[in-house]
Parts: sequence; structure tokens; C-alpha cells
Amino acid sequence: MKIKNIVFDLGGVLIDWNPMYVFEDLIEDEQRRLFFFEEVCPSHWNENQDAGYPLAQATADRIALFPAFEKEIKAYYGRWVEMLGYENKGTVAILKYVIEDPNYKVLALTNWSAETFPIAKSLPRFSFLHWFEGVVVSGEEMTRKPFHDIYHILLNRYNLKAEETVFIDDNYHNVLAA
Repeated sequence: MKIKNIVFDLGGVLIDWNPMYVFEDLIEDEQRRLFFFEEVCPSHWNENQDAGYPLAQATADRIALFPAFEKEIKAYYGRWVEMLGYENKGTVAILKYVIEDPNYKVLALTNWSAETFPIAKSLPRFSFLHWFEGVVVSGEEMTRKPFHDIYHILLNRYNLKAEETVFIDDNYHNVLAA
């Protein structure tokens, strides 16, 4: 079967995102910072917002559990833009190459909060976010990768056949689920 569709993940593939851009300075003590990311605001907590949980509520929930970290918890989404680094130039070059080829439908499938994705999309340094024929944002769909329903949303919305589609992601579990 011929490949007709190319689907890119965004964070980690086209865009560098790293909370350490904020938290290395905000929490200078390495043990405290480790505790923060393992217990206070672990990755599974952020993934809930990627699946549509409201940022303000998520922040309030964590402050109620960890009041001693109120300032840091508020910074997680309050300084979120600072966690966005640079475009991954090599992958963006690949995106530009395939976008220019009329033989491919090029889309994006991303785990991203519905509240923060429009902010990233508005930043001039990420103008390539406007190049896609379509984007499925997990926070808008109230689910996320690697749950199968998000892949079916993408396939159904854009009338894609899985066997004609290549999915590029930096997370093995997401690729395996796809």
C-alpha cells in the first residue's frame, strides 16, 4: 500500500518543550525539584490537562494537596510559554519538504492542552503550526495518546486509512498504540 498521509506529533518532534527551562531557576535545590516533578506536578498530572482537564482547576487541586509549593504550582502553567524552547529545525525541514509534495496529506496529532495550544500557535516562531491540513489536539477531544480513540478521531475526521498513514512521534508508547 502506498503512503498518502503523514501525521506529525508536535511536542518533542517539531517543538522543544521542557519544564526545566523554568524550574531549574525556580527550584534551585535539586532534591526539592525532583520531589516537585515526581510528586507535586508529575507527568501524569500534566497529561490530565492534555486530555482536557481545566488548567485553573488542575492548579487549584495541586495547591490544595501541596500548599507549600503554591508558587511553583502556579508557575507550571503561569510560566508555561517559557517552557517552550525552539523549533526542532531538522524535523521542521522534513515537514516543509513533505508539505510541498502534493502526494501527501500532512496532519498533526498532539497531546496538548486546549488552553495552551492556541498560545503556541500564535507565536511567530512556530508559524509552521499553520501549515497542516488538519490538527487534532487531545485537550479539545477530551482524550489523549496513547488511547486508541484519539487515533480513530484523526482517521475518521480526515478520512484516512491507517495502512496509508505514517505517524511520527517521539514517544514509543504513542507509536505502538497508533
